[in-house]
This record gives sequence, structure tokens and C-alpha cells, in this order.
Amino acid sequence: MKTKGNAHKYQDNVDTDVIIPARYLNTSDPKELASHCMCDIDADFVNKIKTDDIIVAGWNFGCGSSREHAPLAIKTCGISCVIAKSFARIFYRNSINIGLPILECEDASNAIENGDEVEINFDTGEIYNITKDETYKAEPFPPFIQNIMKQNGLMNAIRKGNKE
Repeated sequence: MKTKGNAHKYQDNVDTDVIIPARYLNTSDPKELASHCMCDIDADFVNKIKTDDIIVAGWNFGCGSSREHAPLAIKTCGISCVIAKSFARIFYRNSINIGLPILECEDASNAIENGDEVEINFDTGEIYNITKDETYKAEPFPPFIQNIMKQNGLMNAIRKGNKE
């Protein structure tokens, strides 16, 4: 599985309260949540992104509350992957549960700049920065988690028998 898009870069400790502020949690509609994604950290985020774009961030991405709304908003607004130096544990698990691909890669996080075009091979963990002609290596998910991503989340994988 591969994806290619432009990078949107953020700092360390991007918490779930800026990914999707609490004042928008009165809905569970994914499209409504996506329309407010990252609005407190980047007011123009939803207007800048295109389908398959990528978020690149520093340490501890998704810290804060355990709300599943955060990865759901990111995925629904069209982001194909989040690359970070590290993820908060509950955000990491929630991302897998809803089928949002994430990769931990310090080298990629350090080198990729806002606007760089990036291609990701999820099967190998290779992250290719087309803009800079550089390749970085993340640890790919094991096959069973890759299958969850391909099935668009844990519940879909369970319904389909978690078969490829």
C-alpha cells in the first residue's frame, strides 16, 4: 500500500484539543469534525489540504485526551498518513482502530519541510521525500495491523474476518 501527498508540518506535543477542539465535540459526524480539524493550531488547515496529504510532526503527537475524534477528524479531512517522532499511546491505538496510517520516524520528521512532496510505502516503511530526493526508513506495521489499515479500521477488519 502506498500514498503520495504534500507535507503539513507541526511541532512537538500537538494535543487532541488542537486537533479537534472540545467545542466541536457535540457531534459524532466525521465530516463535521473534519471541517474543524487543526483549527486552533492552523486556522486555514482544512482549506490548504488536498486528499492524500500528510501531516509531519515532532514528539508526542496526539497527546491529551483519549478522544477518538482526533484521528477520525484527521482521516476524514483527507490526510493519508501522520508521520511523527513519536505518538501518544492512546492516539496511536485510536489511529489503528479507525484505520488512520501513522509512522514513527525521527529522521523523516526532522528532514521533511512544510510543502515537501512525500511518498510512503506502508509495506516497507520507506518514506521518500520527492522534493529533496531523500529516503527515510520507518518500522512498518506487522501484516495484521497493515490489514486493519487496508480494511479501513479494526471493526471493518473484524467484520470481514481480518483476511486480506
